[in-house]
Amino acid sequence: MGAIALRSPYYRHDTAGTGANSAKLTLTIEGNLEYTLVKPTTVGATMLWEISELCRDFLQLTFDGISGNETISIVSVLTSHASTNGTGTALTTDSDTDVGYDAYGLFSQGGNPINTPTGSIPTWLVNPDPEGTFNNEFYIYVPIGETGRVPFITTLYTLGYNGYSSTDTEISGTSAGTKMNIIRVDCTKYGIGHKVSFVNKYGAIQELWFFLKTVNSISKKQEMYQRNTIRTTGVIAGTYSQAKHTKQDYDTLARENITLSSGYYPEWANQWFEQLLLSEQVWIHRVKESNPSQSEIIPVNVKTSNFIKKTSLNDKLIDYTFEFELSADYINNIR
Repeated sequence: MGAIALRSPYYRHDTAGTGANSAKLTLTIEGNLEYTLVKPTTVGATMLWEISELCRDFLQLTFDGISGNETISIVSVLTSHASTNGTGTALTTDSDTDVGYDAYGLFSQGGNPINTPTGSIPTWLVNPDPEGTFNNEFYIYVPIGETGRVPFITTLYTLGYNGYSSTDTEISGTSAGTKMNIIRVDCTKYGIGHKVSFVNKYGAIQELWFFLKTVNSISKKQEMYQRNTIRTTGVIAGTYSQAKHTKQDYDTLARENITLSSGYYPEWANQWFEQLLLSEQVWIHRVKESNPSQSEIIPVNVKTSNFIKKTSLNDKLIDYTFEFELSADYINNIR
């Protein structure tokens, strides 16, 4: 069993057996046979298929703030056959059972990137702080009095989450001496901050807090036409109403934009913001305008397109500003 980063290419291959005339690959996803792919081959040839793009279509990721659907099961069976079109005797068979994540590898990792580290607590979310390298301590940053959760992946590639309460200051792992410290940040000057949830490079939903100011804005675009307002009947024919629009707007679309400031983070946290920039699934948690006693989770797209990694040497204090756009039109037009 292994893990597949579905945002990057993943190749299944095997060598065709003696007497082979065709190669066949079947993909069973979430228990359903979805693909049967056949092509001609010859003895000793390499049978090769790229499967991640096919499989990712079946990863219908959902998120409600508590749970999500972030993985799919994939069974791939590659066989070579004595006859054409994947028929006749199966000469060789190679079967793999994997878990697919909405993850990606980097070019520097090469083909079929192994990109799913495991552990009892999510130490793999961060590089150790230099002060914690030798004592297995790691850190996340959360406002005072806020709850949350951090993801982990078991050695069987099962994705899970460790929750923490509003007063917790650490999450302990199963390995002796390993823990994640929760650094509580006072952001009361700007309210309670904003929690952003996003699918990180490992395919898990990670929480990242923006502690400082928020700017909300609305932008619009619309069409316009010149309307004829001349009256054509009665004694007032040839006149027009000065109260009617002669330049008439129509097809007005509006977008809501949210700009968040992160507050100060250590240099090694740059990877979190890089993964947020590259994520294709992002949500913001915020208070409902219609009912301030309730919160809501809204899907957004990251509008920020450039990310300059700051360092303590070049920039002293490290903070970032990200611009998000509501992933829907502001005016309800769902039909």
